[in-house]
Order: sequence, then structure tokens, then C-alpha cells
Amino acid sequence: MIRAYTLPEYSQCKASAITELEDAKNIIWIDLQASDLSEIKAVEKKYNINFPTQQEHEEIETSSRYVEEDMTIKINSTFLIFNHATEKLDEQDISFILKDNILFTHRNFDSKVLAETVKRIKNQPQAFNHPSKILVSILETRIDYDADTIEAISGKINELSRTFGYHKNLDEKVIIRISSFQELMITVREALFDKQRVVSALLKNDFIQKENSEKLRIIIKDINSLIDHTSFNFTRLEYLQNSFLGLINIEQNKIIKIFTIAAVVFMPPTLIASIYGMNFEVMPELQWAMGYPFALALIVLSSLITLWIFKRKKWL
Repeated sequence: MIRAYTLPEYSQCKASAITELEDAKNIIWIDLQASDLSEIKAVEKKYNINFPTQQEHEEIETSSRYVEEDMTIKINSTFLIFNHATEKLDEQDISFILKDNILFTHRNFDSKVLAETVKRIKNQPQAFNHPSKILVSILETRIDYDADTIEAISGKINELSRTFGYHKNLDEKVIIRISSFQELMITVREALFDKQRVVSALLKNDFIQKENSEKLRIIIKDINSLIDHTSFNFTRLEYLQNSFLGLINIEQNKIIKIFTIAAVVFMPPTLIASIYGMNFEVMPELQWAMGYPFALALIVLSSLITLWIFKRKKWL
């Protein structure tokens, strides 16, 4: 699907083949969503551009994520979508090309960020008279959604913290969930660093910086604040993890303590039983009528004395 947005009122929005763009004038933004290979090749041929390959999307170095050449800016970015039900992040790749006063976007997913940007443009078309302003608006909106994603994950962490604190749930699922949240925060942090590099590069472009200086600086500040928030969440997750492992150690120590006390309590009775189990001819209690009850009483008394000593020492 190809959508074309034209100046000055952004009143034309086409979902058409490339041939229908021939008569369109003042095109400022062409958006390709889930387009087939023929549509992509047609747009590339008509406007002399090349969209990044999947391999280029997967590269993490800055030279693959942001490129300036021949008055053309190419950006590869990743949009994150948080699934509240599964508590997982879907990573979606999107490409931006800025050339000849036209912004090209290529994606294979339905994006709320771009839909929100279109609403902004239609509400204030006079404020988007250059494709760079559309690009900056998309980045600005994406950062807002990233903030919402971090807030949603933070809410899940708060919920886990309350459950963990009140119920002392030592189920192994808790530690697995903590680990999964750590992975989520790592993914979000990587995406934020990626956008930080892109915005920093845009600030170094004289023309882009001139048109959008203030907004780009605000976006950088917002990204830095979100990175700080992810650091806070990391610290909190580490605290929860350490608390969980500490409680596990306490529970294990309690179990070991019970076994130790049981072993010590039965040591004196075992000693007494061992003594009276000896096969000696000269043993006074062997001929005594009360010898057996005496031995039993001695066994019970030794156990009680041991327990009393443990309680007095506050080991129980």
C-alpha cells in the first residue's frame, strides 16, 4: 500500500499504485506500508532511492542506522510495541529517507505513531511545510509512546513489588518474571540509545538543525530523562532480585536449622540407647526391675534438656 500526502492542506491521502502518483503535485510524504516488492522497486526507480535491506536493519552500528549522502538522509529505526497481556515487546523495523523535499517511510506494520502524526499534521498543516518537520514530529511522537511503554512496564514492576512484599511469594516464577522485566528494560534502553544517536546526528545537519533546532533539543532531553528512568527501573529490579534471593537463603537456613536441631536433640537419646545396647555382663541396670523405664525416662529427659538449652540460647 502506498500513501501520498501533498501540500498545502494535506487533504489528499492516496492508497494507490505508483502510476497514480504521476499526476500528484507537491508531494511531501510517501508512506509505504506492507508494500509488495514491485511497489517498492517502482518507488525506488521513480525517485532514485534505495530502501535498506533486512540485513541493514539488523546492523547496530551508527553507520548503518544513520547515513547522509548526496543530500539524502537515510534512517533505520526500531519501534517497540508493548503487549500488556503477554508482557512482551514487539520490535518493528521502519525506514526513513529524506530526499528532494520528500519524506519516504517504509514499514510492514500498522503504526499508531504515524497515525498520530497524520492527525497532528491535519490539525496544523501550516506547521508542516517541510518533510524534515514531519520526520521530527514522528520522532517526537515515538518518544511519547516510548514514555508510555516505560510507564506501563514500571506499573507492572510496581505490581510485582507489592505482591512480592506483602505475600513473600517465593515461587520460582517470581525470579523468572523479574528476569523478563530486566530483558524488557534492556530492549527499551537499546531503542532509546538508537534514537538518541539519530537525533544527535540530525542536530549536526545544518539544514535540519536550522528548521527544527528547538524540537530536536527537547527530544534529546526527553530521551535522556527516559534513559534515567530505565536506570531507575534496573536498580529497582536488582533490589527485588536481591530481596528474593535473600528470602530464599533465609528459608533455606530455616530448613537447615530445623534439621540441625532435630539431629542435636536426638544425639543424647541416641547416646543413652547406645550405652544400654552394649552387651556387657556387668551392668547394674540389667538386673534392676525399673531399669527399662529408667532408661526411657532418661532418654526423654535428655531430649527435653537439650530443647530447653536451645530455647534459653534463643536458637529456637
